[in-house]
Parts: sequence; structure tokens; C-alpha cells
Amino acid sequence: MEHEQIHKKIGKNLQNIRKARMLSLDQVAELTGVSKAMLGQIERGDSNPTISIIWKIVNGLHISFTSLIEEDRSTVTHIRFDDLEPLLAEQGYRSFPQIPFEQKKKFEIYSVQMEPGSTHASEAHHEGVEEYILMVRGKLRLSILNETYDLDGKDALRFTADQPHVYENVTDEACAYYTLIYYPA
Repeated sequence: MEHEQIHKKIGKNLQNIRKARMLSLDQVAELTGVSKAMLGQIERGDSNPTISIIWKIVNGLHISFTSLIEEDRSTVTHIRFDDLEPLLAEQGYRSFPQIPFEQKKKFEIYSVQMEPGSTHASEAHHEGVEEYILMVRGKLRLSILNETYDLDGKDALRFTADQPHVYENVTDEACAYYTLIYYPA
């Protein structure tokens, strides 16, 4: 089976979500702050949207990040890490959609790898969204508002993610962790 390019999947899923909600491109533009022209390009697969644009869409429509990249799934899904494409890869930060969002489950899980000295700033998710960080190896610093949390080894952290937050690997070793994102009903 040939894998579809991720931006084409995003376009197809965005169009399906928009049509299922009986929304026009104008209405989605109003909800998300993304122009009608850009939304049209994304839906047609003519544009590879930036992470910032995707966040505007998911926050405006109150959907999960992976609902834009998920495929139809059977009752058993074997996800091979080596087959995954990073959803986000920027300057030493790579995030892989390990367990994609399903509407009836209300969560998604990412496998994240951070190189030494790398940083990733995340925009606020919509109200009530929670993140669970489960460390695999290395050390991670997470800043939420004015608080900083240092995680290492097999530590875990839960927080309400409706405010900006920053992930940092402040060490000289790579770190890896899982992020479970829970979306309330």
C-alpha cells in the first residue's frame, strides 16, 4: 500500500471534517483565522501548511492534531515506528504520531525525540486539553507560564495545556519521551 503524502492527508481530512460539520470555507476561515484561499489550497493538497497554520485550524475547529492526518483504522492497528514520518521536525525536535487520535477515544500519543540543546515552543491548546509526558530516556525541562519542571529517567508529568508551554533539552545527551494529549468531550 502506497502511503499518501502527509499534506494531502491533511487536506482530505480537513475537507471531510468541514463537510461533516456542514461548514463553508468562509465559516472555517472565520473560526480559525486562516484565510479562505489558504484553506482551499490545503484541502486541494496544493499547500503544505506550517505547524502554526495547523494549530490555528485544530484550535479553531476544536479537533485534535492527528485528526488531520489519521487514516481509516481496523480494530487492530500495528504501528511500526520505522514506518512513521515525523509530524513535526525542527532543529533537533522530532514528533511522531505513534497512536493517532480517534474521536471516540479522545486522546493521541506522540513519540518525541530531542537532540541536545534543542527547544520546542508549543502554542496553547484549546480549553481543557491535558498533556501527559512520560519520559523514556534523558532529561527534559518543561516551562509552563512561570513554572519550570525538570524531568528525567522514567518521570511523568500531567498538565493542562491551554497555555503556551516550552520543551527544552538542556543537556548534552538526546532525550526521548511520549506525550499523550487528552481532548475533553
